[in-house]
Amino acid sequence: MTNVHGQSSEARSRLLSTATRLFYLEGIHSVGVDRIVAEAKVTRATLYRHFPGKDDLIVCYLREADQAIRDQVNAIVAQGLPTPDTLRAIAESIAAGIRSPGFRGCAFLNAAVEYPDPAHPVHKAVLAHRQWFAQTITEVLARMGDAPTGPAARHFVLLRDGAMATGCLSDPEPICATFLEGVEGLLRLQAAFVSSPERA
Repeated sequence: MTNVHGQSSEARSRLLSTATRLFYLEGIHSVGVDRIVAEAKVTRATLYRHFPGKDDLIVCYLREADQAIRDQVNAIVAQGLPTPDTLRAIAESIAAGIRSPGFRGCAFLNAAVEYPDPAHPVHKAVLAHRQWFAQTITEVLARMGDAPTGPAARHFVLLRDGAMATGCLSDPEPICATFLEGVEGLLRLQAAFVSSPERA
């Protein structure tokens, strides 16, 4: 981890890991700077040396979460599986996250609720992540053949959003099962479109 001057800092790492834990578990607005500083065992001056303000810390928290998901999805895509299996693997990774202990919903959807202003840096960070994810799913679907990818990608994202929004409210197992079934249905629709005799 580096500070605003590009210097490595263990204190910055503690600040970010503490903020990540608290923001995700308790909500962003409910966690103040004093709480983060106390639990990270640093001074306020140290925090502001690494992050000019709380908003900068929040954006960094979201960027770290974004990068973790990008790494996970990119690793799946890089395996070179058949397109349906790639989509299934991405969906399974999402389901695994929903089933994981301490799951509290999508960090990005949660942040968007707290920061609804489209001009706010936090909201922009949310949109940047969602645009990347939708574009990645669109590109993967395009490998299935000459079928419309935009609607199918939006369908996948909606399935994901619904699963992540409800997966923390009740037993995640039926939620994940429904999500994965929905992805299978989406794949069947895409395959049927590609192989339709009317398109021959």
